[in-house]
Amino acid sequence: MNRRGRVQPLLLLLTLAVVLIALSIGKIPVSPEHWKEILLGRMDTSAPQWVALVQIRLPRILAALLIGAGLSASGTVFQGLFQNPLVSPHILGVASGSAFGAATFILLGASVPLIRIGAFLFGLLSVVMAYGLGRFHRRSPLLMLVLSGVIIGSLFSALTSFLKYIADPMERMPTIVFWLLGSLNNIGWQDLAYSAPSIVLPLFLLWLYRWRLNLFSLGEEDAKSLGENTELLKALVICCATSITASAVAISGVIGWIGLVIPHMARLLVGSDNRYALGVSMTLGALYLCLVDTLARSLSGMEIPIGILTAVIGAPTFALLLRRAFPGEGEP
Repeated sequence: MNRRGRVQPLLLLLTLAVVLIALSIGKIPVSPEHWKEILLGRMDTSAPQWVALVQIRLPRILAALLIGAGLSASGTVFQGLFQNPLVSPHILGVASGSAFGAATFILLGASVPLIRIGAFLFGLLSVVMAYGLGRFHRRSPLLMLVLSGVIIGSLFSALTSFLKYIADPMERMPTIVFWLLGSLNNIGWQDLAYSAPSIVLPLFLLWLYRWRLNLFSLGEEDAKSLGENTELLKALVICCATSITASAVAISGVIGWIGLVIPHMARLLVGSDNRYALGVSMTLGALYLCLVDTLARSLSGMEIPIGILTAVIGAPTFALLLRRAFPGEGEP
Protein backbone atom coordinates (compact mmCIF):
# COMPACT_ATOMS: atom_id res chain seq x y z
CA MET A 1 0.00 0.00 0.00
CA ASN A 2 1.40 3.42 -1.01
CA ARG A 3 1.57 6.45 1.26
CA ARG A 4 -1.73 7.88 0.03
CA GLY A 5 -3.43 4.59 0.73
CA ARG A 6 -2.14 4.53 4.33
CA VAL A 7 -3.36 8.00 5.27
CA GLN A 8 -7.07 7.19 5.26
CA PRO A 9 -6.92 4.14 7.62
CA LEU A 10 -4.69 6.06 10.03
CA LEU A 11 -7.10 9.00 10.08
CA LEU A 12 -10.04 6.67 10.67
CA LEU A 13 -8.28 5.07 13.66
CA LEU A 14 -7.42 8.50 15.05
CA THR A 15 -11.03 9.62 14.60
CA LEU A 16 -12.27 6.54 16.46
CA ALA A 17 -9.89 7.32 19.34
CA VAL A 18 -11.08 10.95 19.51
CA VAL A 19 -14.73 9.81 19.48
CA LEU A 20 -14.15 7.44 22.40
CA ILE A 21 -12.40 10.20 24.36
CA ALA A 22 -15.18 12.68 23.53
CA LEU A 23 -17.82 10.21 24.72
CA SER A 24 -16.01 9.67 28.01
CA ILE A 25 -15.19 13.19 29.16
CA GLY A 26 -17.52 15.94 30.33
CA LYS A 27 -19.28 17.15 33.44
CA ILE A 28 -20.40 13.56 33.99
CA PRO A 29 -17.35 11.38 33.19
CA VAL A 30 -17.89 7.88 31.85
CA SER A 31 -15.23 5.49 33.17
CA PRO A 32 -14.19 2.14 31.60
CA GLU A 33 -16.32 0.41 34.23
CA HIS A 34 -19.34 2.46 33.17
CA TRP A 35 -18.61 1.57 29.53
CA LYS A 36 -18.62 -2.11 30.45
CA GLU A 37 -21.94 -1.81 32.28
CA ILE A 38 -23.55 0.13 29.40
CA LEU A 39 -22.32 -2.24 26.68
CA LEU A 40 -23.51 -5.29 28.63
CA GLY A 41 -26.90 -3.68 29.23
CA ARG A 42 -26.55 -3.75 33.00
CA MET A 43 -26.87 -0.02 33.62
CA ASP A 44 -30.25 1.54 34.35
CA THR A 45 -31.30 3.88 31.53
CA SER A 46 -32.05 6.55 34.10
CA ALA A 47 -28.46 6.54 35.40
CA PRO A 48 -26.59 9.85 34.81
CA GLN A 49 -23.79 8.12 32.87
CA TRP A 50 -26.23 6.36 30.53
CA VAL A 51 -28.19 9.56 29.88
CA ALA A 52 -25.01 11.60 29.34
CA LEU A 53 -23.54 9.04 26.93
CA VAL A 54 -26.54 7.85 24.93
CA GLN A 55 -28.96 10.77 25.01
CA ILE A 56 -26.61 13.77 25.03
CA ARG A 57 -23.08 13.05 23.82
CA LEU A 58 -23.64 10.36 21.19
CA PRO A 59 -26.05 12.34 18.95
CA ARG A 60 -23.93 15.46 19.41
CA ILE A 61 -20.73 13.67 18.39
CA LEU A 62 -22.41 12.00 15.42
CA ALA A 63 -23.64 15.44 14.33
CA ALA A 64 -20.09 16.80 14.66
CA LEU A 65 -18.75 13.96 12.51
CA LEU A 66 -21.41 14.50 9.83
CA ILE A 67 -21.08 18.28 9.76
CA GLY A 68 -17.29 18.20 9.76
CA ALA A 69 -17.19 15.64 6.94
CA GLY A 70 -19.89 17.50 4.99
CA LEU A 71 -18.36 20.97 5.19
CA SER A 72 -14.91 19.62 4.31
CA ALA A 73 -16.26 17.69 1.32
CA SER A 74 -18.20 20.75 0.14
CA GLY A 75 -15.09 22.90 0.39
CA THR A 76 -13.06 20.33 -1.54
CA VAL A 77 -15.50 20.03 -4.43
CA PHE A 78 -16.14 23.79 -4.62
CA GLN A 79 -12.42 24.56 -4.69
CA GLY A 80 -12.04 22.02 -7.50
CA LEU A 81 -15.09 23.27 -9.40
CA PHE A 82 -14.11 26.95 -9.26
CA GLN A 83 -10.36 26.22 -9.48
CA ASN A 84 -9.82 28.57 -6.57
CA PRO A 85 -8.15 27.53 -3.28
CA LEU A 86 -9.85 30.38 -1.40
CA VAL A 87 -13.40 29.14 -2.03
CA SER A 88 -15.40 27.84 0.94
CA PRO A 89 -18.79 26.05 1.19
CA HIS A 90 -20.41 29.40 2.03
CA ILE A 91 -19.32 31.03 -1.25
CA LEU A 92 -22.83 30.98 -2.78
CA GLY A 93 -24.44 32.74 0.17
CA VAL A 94 -25.70 29.62 1.95
CA ALA A 95 -24.51 30.71 5.39
CA SER A 96 -25.96 34.21 5.06
CA GLY A 97 -29.29 32.92 3.78
CA SER A 98 -29.52 30.32 6.53
CA ALA A 99 -28.57 32.91 9.14
CA PHE A 100 -31.36 35.20 7.94
CA GLY A 101 -33.86 32.33 7.97
CA ALA A 102 -32.92 31.32 11.49
CA ALA A 103 -32.94 34.93 12.74
CA THR A 104 -36.38 35.49 11.21
CA PHE A 105 -37.89 32.46 12.94
CA ILE A 106 -36.16 33.28 16.23
CA LEU A 107 -37.63 36.78 16.05
CA LEU A 108 -41.07 35.25 15.51
CA GLY A 109 -40.62 33.05 18.60
CA ALA A 110 -40.70 29.78 16.67
CA SER A 111 -39.65 26.44 18.14
CA VAL A 112 -36.17 25.01 17.54
CA PRO A 113 -37.32 22.56 14.80
CA LEU A 114 -39.00 25.42 12.91
CA ILE A 115 -35.90 27.58 13.28
CA ARG A 116 -33.79 24.84 11.69
CA ILE A 117 -36.31 24.30 8.90
CA GLY A 118 -36.31 28.03 8.19
CA ALA A 119 -32.51 28.14 8.14
CA PHE A 120 -32.38 25.21 5.70
CA LEU A 121 -35.00 26.67 3.34
CA PHE A 122 -33.46 30.14 3.23
CA GLY A 123 -30.02 28.59 2.66
CA LEU A 124 -31.39 26.82 -0.42
CA LEU A 125 -33.18 30.00 -1.51
CA SER A 126 -29.95 32.01 -1.41
CA VAL A 127 -28.24 29.56 -3.77
CA VAL A 128 -31.22 29.53 -6.15
CA MET A 129 -31.07 33.33 -6.23
CA ALA A 130 -27.32 33.33 -6.81
CA TYR A 131 -27.59 30.72 -9.54
CA GLY A 132 -30.41 32.63 -11.25
CA LEU A 133 -28.46 35.91 -11.11
CA GLY A 134 -25.33 34.22 -12.42
CA ARG A 135 -27.13 32.88 -15.49
CA PHE A 136 -27.46 36.39 -16.94
CA HIS A 137 -23.83 36.29 -18.08
CA ARG A 138 -23.11 33.12 -20.03
CA ARG A 139 -19.53 33.86 -21.11
CA SER A 140 -18.06 33.43 -17.61
CA PRO A 141 -20.68 31.35 -15.77
CA LEU A 142 -18.47 30.22 -12.88
CA LEU A 143 -17.09 33.68 -12.22
CA MET A 144 -20.57 35.19 -12.35
CA LEU A 145 -21.86 32.49 -10.02
CA VAL A 146 -19.22 33.38 -7.42
CA LEU A 147 -19.91 37.11 -7.78
CA SER A 148 -23.65 36.46 -7.54
CA GLY A 149 -23.07 34.46 -4.38
CA VAL A 150 -21.17 37.39 -2.88
CA ILE A 151 -24.03 39.75 -3.78
CA ILE A 152 -26.76 37.50 -2.36
CA GLY A 153 -24.68 36.75 0.73
CA SER A 154 -24.17 40.47 1.37
CA LEU A 155 -27.90 41.09 0.95
CA PHE A 156 -28.90 38.43 3.47
CA SER A 157 -26.15 39.58 5.88
CA ALA A 158 -27.60 43.10 5.78
CA LEU A 159 -31.11 41.76 6.39
CA THR A 160 -29.85 39.70 9.35
CA SER A 161 -28.18 42.80 10.80
CA PHE A 162 -31.51 44.62 10.49
CA LEU A 163 -33.29 41.82 12.36
CA LYS A 164 -30.71 42.01 15.16
CA TYR A 165 -31.27 45.77 15.30
CA ILE A 166 -35.03 45.47 15.80
CA ALA A 167 -34.91 42.36 18.02
CA ASP A 168 -35.64 42.46 21.73
CA PRO A 169 -32.18 43.15 23.26
CA MET A 170 -32.96 41.14 26.40
CA GLU A 171 -34.21 37.92 24.82
CA ARG A 172 -34.33 37.57 21.03
CA MET A 173 -31.08 39.30 20.08
CA PRO A 174 -28.83 37.20 22.38
CA THR A 175 -30.45 34.06 20.96
CA ILE A 176 -29.78 35.21 17.38
CA VAL A 177 -26.17 36.15 18.16
CA PHE A 178 -25.47 32.86 19.93
CA TRP A 179 -26.95 30.89 17.03
CA LEU A 180 -24.79 32.81 14.54
CA LEU A 181 -21.66 31.90 16.53
CA GLY A 182 -22.31 28.19 15.96
CA SER A 183 -22.92 25.45 18.49
CA LEU A 184 -23.72 21.74 18.66
CA ASN A 185 -25.46 22.13 22.00
CA ASN A 186 -28.96 20.64 22.41
CA ILE A 187 -28.71 18.40 19.34
CA GLY A 188 -30.73 15.24 19.95
CA TRP A 189 -31.61 12.09 18.08
CA GLN A 190 -34.64 13.73 16.46
CA ASP A 191 -32.54 16.58 15.04
CA LEU A 192 -30.05 14.06 13.71
CA ALA A 193 -32.79 11.96 12.11
CA TYR A 194 -34.20 14.99 10.29
CA SER A 195 -30.86 16.35 9.08
CA ALA A 196 -28.71 13.28 8.42
CA PRO A 197 -30.34 12.21 5.11
CA SER A 198 -29.73 15.62 3.49
CA ILE A 199 -26.03 15.33 4.41
CA VAL A 200 -25.35 11.61 3.98
CA LEU A 201 -26.99 11.16 0.56
CA PRO A 202 -25.19 14.13 -1.09
CA LEU A 203 -21.91 12.96 0.47
CA PHE A 204 -22.47 9.51 -1.03
CA LEU A 205 -23.14 11.02 -4.48
CA LEU A 206 -20.01 13.17 -4.32
CA TRP A 207 -18.04 10.10 -3.29
CA LEU A 208 -19.36 8.14 -6.28
CA TYR A 209 -18.41 10.91 -8.70
CA ARG A 210 -15.13 11.87 -7.02
CA TRP A 211 -12.95 10.73 -9.95
CA ARG A 212 -14.93 12.91 -12.38
CA LEU A 213 -14.23 15.98 -10.28
CA ASN A 214 -10.61 15.78 -11.51
CA LEU A 215 -11.87 16.79 -14.97
CA PHE A 216 -12.44 20.36 -13.77
CA SER A 217 -8.67 20.76 -13.36
CA LEU A 218 -8.37 20.34 -17.15
CA GLY A 219 -10.71 23.24 -17.85
CA GLU A 220 -14.31 23.10 -18.93
CA GLU A 221 -13.59 22.96 -22.68
CA ASP A 222 -11.14 20.07 -22.35
CA ALA A 223 -13.58 18.22 -20.09
CA LYS A 224 -16.29 18.62 -22.73
CA SER A 225 -13.93 17.31 -25.41
CA LEU A 226 -13.57 14.11 -23.37
CA GLY A 227 -17.32 13.58 -23.61
CA GLU A 228 -18.21 14.78 -20.11
CA ASN A 229 -21.48 16.64 -19.57
CA THR A 230 -19.94 19.45 -17.55
CA GLU A 231 -23.21 21.31 -17.00
CA LEU A 232 -24.82 18.26 -15.44
CA LEU A 233 -21.72 17.59 -13.32
CA LYS A 234 -21.60 21.21 -12.13
CA ALA A 235 -25.28 21.09 -11.23
CA LEU A 236 -24.75 17.85 -9.29
CA VAL A 237 -21.80 19.27 -7.37
CA ILE A 238 -23.57 22.54 -6.55
CA CYS A 239 -26.80 20.79 -5.47
CA CYS A 240 -24.98 18.27 -3.26
CA ALA A 241 -22.66 20.83 -1.67
CA THR A 242 -25.57 23.23 -1.11
CA SER A 243 -27.73 20.58 0.55
CA ILE A 244 -24.85 19.57 2.83
CA THR A 245 -23.96 23.14 3.78
CA ALA A 246 -27.54 24.29 4.33
CA SER A 247 -28.25 21.24 6.50
CA ALA A 248 -25.09 21.77 8.52
CA VAL A 249 -25.80 25.46 9.11
CA ALA A 250 -29.42 24.68 9.98
CA ILE A 251 -28.54 22.40 12.89
CA SER A 252 -25.30 23.94 14.13
CA GLY A 253 -25.35 27.60 13.13
CA VAL A 254 -22.52 29.19 11.17
CA ILE A 255 -19.26 27.27 11.62
CA GLY A 256 -16.55 28.79 9.47
CA TRP A 257 -13.06 27.83 8.30
CA ILE A 258 -13.60 24.06 8.18
CA GLY A 259 -14.52 23.98 4.49
CA LEU A 260 -11.66 26.35 3.69
CA VAL A 261 -8.76 24.93 5.73
CA ILE A 262 -9.39 21.17 5.83
CA PRO A 263 -9.30 20.64 2.01
CA HIS A 264 -5.85 22.28 1.95
CA MET A 265 -4.63 19.94 4.70
CA ALA A 266 -6.03 16.94 2.81
CA ARG A 267 -4.23 17.95 -0.38
CA LEU A 268 -0.98 18.34 1.55
CA LEU A 269 -1.37 14.76 2.79
CA VAL A 270 -2.44 12.96 -0.41
CA GLY A 271 -2.22 15.46 -3.28
CA SER A 272 -4.94 17.02 -5.40
CA ASP A 273 -6.34 13.80 -6.90
CA ASN A 274 -9.96 13.80 -5.70
CA ARG A 275 -10.06 10.01 -5.68
CA TYR A 276 -7.97 10.27 -2.52
CA ALA A 277 -8.36 13.91 -1.43
CA LEU A 278 -12.14 13.84 -1.04
CA GLY A 279 -12.19 10.87 1.34
CA VAL A 280 -9.25 12.18 3.36
CA SER A 281 -10.88 15.62 3.55
CA MET A 282 -14.12 14.10 4.85
CA THR A 283 -12.33 12.05 7.52
CA LEU A 284 -10.08 14.92 8.53
CA GLY A 285 -13.05 17.29 8.78
CA ALA A 286 -15.01 14.85 10.94
CA LEU A 287 -11.99 14.36 13.20
CA TYR A 288 -11.34 18.09 13.46
CA LEU A 289 -14.88 19.16 14.32
CA CYS A 290 -15.30 16.36 16.85
CA LEU A 291 -12.06 17.45 18.54
CA VAL A 292 -12.99 21.16 18.50
CA ASP A 293 -16.48 20.46 19.85
CA THR A 294 -14.99 18.42 22.69
CA LEU A 295 -12.71 21.35 23.53
CA ALA A 296 -15.65 23.78 23.31
CA ARG A 297 -17.59 21.97 26.02
CA SER A 298 -14.60 20.99 28.17
CA LEU A 299 -12.23 23.99 28.35
CA SER A 300 -14.37 25.99 30.79
CA GLY A 301 -17.48 25.76 32.90
CA MET A 302 -19.44 27.64 30.24
CA GLU A 303 -19.56 26.17 26.74
CA ILE A 304 -17.60 28.16 24.15
CA PRO A 305 -19.40 28.75 20.83
CA ILE A 306 -17.75 26.41 18.38
CA GLY A 307 -17.54 29.04 15.65
CA ILE A 308 -15.15 31.05 17.82
CA LEU A 309 -12.79 28.10 18.28
CA THR A 310 -12.79 27.12 14.60
CA ALA A 311 -11.87 30.72 13.71
CA VAL A 312 -9.17 30.99 16.38
CA ILE A 313 -7.61 27.70 15.25
CA GLY A 314 -8.40 28.00 11.54
CA ALA A 315 -7.00 31.48 10.83
CA PRO A 316 -3.38 30.84 11.93
CA THR A 317 -3.49 27.32 10.51
CA PHE A 318 -4.57 28.66 7.13
CA ALA A 319 -1.80 31.28 7.29
CA LEU A 320 0.76 28.51 7.85
CA LEU A 321 -0.69 26.48 4.98
CA LEU A 322 -0.47 29.48 2.66
CA ARG A 323 3.11 30.13 3.73
CA ARG A 324 4.02 26.54 2.91
CA ALA A 325 2.13 26.56 -0.40
CA PHE A 326 3.54 29.95 -1.48
CA PRO A 327 6.99 30.40 0.10
CA GLY A 328 8.45 33.87 0.04
CA GLU A 329 11.46 35.04 -1.90
CA GLY A 330 14.62 33.19 -0.93
CA GLU A 331 12.69 30.34 0.70
CA PRO A 332 12.67 26.77 -0.71
